Amino acid sequence: MTHIELRDVQKFFGEVQVIKDMNLVIEDNEFIVMLGPSGCGKTTTLRAVAGLETIDEGDILIDGKVVQHLKAADRDIAFVFQSFSLYPHMTVYENIAFPLRATGQSRAEIDRAVRQVADVLRIAPLLKRRPSALSGGDMQRVAIGRALVRSPKALLMDEPIGALDAKLREEMRTEIKRLHMQQGSTTVYVTHDQVEAMALADRIVIMNEGVLQQVGSPDEVYLHPANLFVAQFVGSPVMNIAEAQVAEADSEARVVMPGAAEGFVFPRNLLGRLEAGGAKGDGLALGIRPEGVLVERERREGYLPVEAHIIEPLGSHDIIDLQVGTQMLRARTKAGFVPRPGEKVWVRIDPAQAHFFDVESGRSLGVRL
Repeated sequence: MTHIELRDVQKFFGEVQVIKDMNLVIEDNEFIVMLGPSGCGKTTTLRAVAGLETIDEGDILIDGKVVQHLKAADRDIAFVFQSFSLYPHMTVYENIAFPLRATGQSRAEIDRAVRQVADVLRIAPLLKRRPSALSGGDMQRVAIGRALVRSPKALLMDEPIGALDAKLREEMRTEIKRLHMQQGSTTVYVTHDQVEAMALADRIVIMNEGVLQQVGSPDEVYLHPANLFVAQFVGSPVMNIAEAQVAEADSEARVVMPGAAEGFVFPRNLLGRLEAGGAKGDGLALGIRPEGVLVERERREGYLPVEAHIIEPLGSHDIIDLQVGTQMLRARTKAGFVPRPGEKVWVRIDPAQAHFFDVESGRSLGVRL
């Protein structure tokens, strides 16, 4: 059982605070992904858990024991860096065995542990090779094997596949997920790639400017973003965000975007739910993911006429920019649905997929229809 907890953790570099009031509980066997832009504090948080960075305030606990005063070597934590950091003069076998030799284990124990890890990572045929004869993906497998071979309490990974090409990254994502399911170890993984986060995580920890923004499953952070930052950081393409005004018209609610002659039709109960959520008159933003922007080629009731601008063909689907008033909305359609830019189409917002945010604070109003 490995349980990690951060309580009111603060970290400064000079006058710059890079971790602010961090409170986080990581359960045994969880795969946690820390996600955020460069410089948001996620790697510093990971290094603080590992003992590679000191903290200025707060507590870090592993299995209920306060560890921030312990050296990294005394925390029984394994760390996988973005750079492979392999010894070039050693074989794969020797690289993996190195941590065990430092603990004075017998040759038979070391051999058994190395070959077991090599089998799990599917690198047993490579044990006699040196790093210069390996691909990038194989080198990263060796680095992971060196971390796993001593059966640490937790595995911490700092953008371990960020230096690989797209195909290798996809393969390694699958391997890392398979390894976690097979080993059942507590894993904390840092990335700025939201696709990696969605694919790997049991829960995603989203950070920005040292502040924890939201913690939740991939579905929770995608479908129920806590604020504007999360809404526009998670998802590809990102969520459409547009200032909007809501008014009652003909026993319905109309959501009108700046410069638009007409508004999108919503159920009337939207008005009451916005009021209950604390909406302010002019400080409202509509959020809608591209799949929630519904497009038709012919006029339909409740749809507004707009013009298609840029079309991005992505094989399985297209992403189309549509101008509504002074705002641009991105919609996801089936491939070739709109043949060319400049085409007139009809569009509406799916009320069930709409989000509403307070512009000033950025918080979600929690309104779902």
